[in-house]
Amino acid sequence: MNVGEEILKAAARELEEETAISLSTAELRQVGPYHAPGRDPRGRVVTIAYTATLPTPVPPAAGDDASDARWWPLDALPDLAFDHDQILKDAQAPRSTV
Repeated sequence: MNVGEEILKAAARELEEETAISLSTAELRQVGPYHAPGRDPRGRVVTIAYTATLPTPVPPAAGDDASDARWWPLDALPDLAFDHDQILKDAQAPRSTV
């Protein structure tokens, strides 16, 4: 996040910078916060994860500090870093409508 930036705007900006996929903040759905100490061995990192449903398939393009961007079938994912497998499971879980 940039100084003074709202979290949803940061998420939409980062999505576009890293993948060239542009979505409005209204199209993002928060999965949740991930903040356990030690979740990233490089240092203290707090993540707020989001999902979105694209109306039509869009090919991602790596940008900014991403070396690659592509879609993977959920049943053929490569090994995921840190707690990213849990984030992905949480993103696929049914949402409560309370």
